[in-house]
Amino acid sequence: MAKANRFEDLEVWQKAMKIAEDIYLLTREEKFAREYSIKDQIIRAAISISNNISEGFEYDNHKDLIKFLRYSKGSTGEVRNMIIFLKRIGLVNEEFYLKTTNELVVLSKQLYAFINYLKKNPPEK
Repeated sequence: MAKANRFEDLEVWQKAMKIAEDIYLLTREEKFAREYSIKDQIIRAAISISNNISEGFEYDNHKDLIKFLRYSKGSTGEVRNMIIFLKRIGLVNEEFYLKTTNELVVLSKQLYAFINYLKKNPPEK
């Protein structure tokens, strides 16, 4: 695996940002106008995915990066759970639900693989 020089180079960060953008744009729709707490929660959770990737990367410390990637993985589950809830109450359509939950599952698997790669390949001293 090539070494990334910036967190922006990480594919997992790029995917996380795209998901956060999609969630943010969803919450700008009229049907979310009065859904203050749900809107706030899902935006914060979605942004948390990329925030934790970037924060862990910037510590420039293998152990901290793994820890923050785990937090990011947890946030993918939180966002996926919220999308399921929003689908059940009729605030998201089937297309958005399927697309976004699939993207979140893929991202979660990529984060898991990245974490395992880092565990198996500690930095040289």
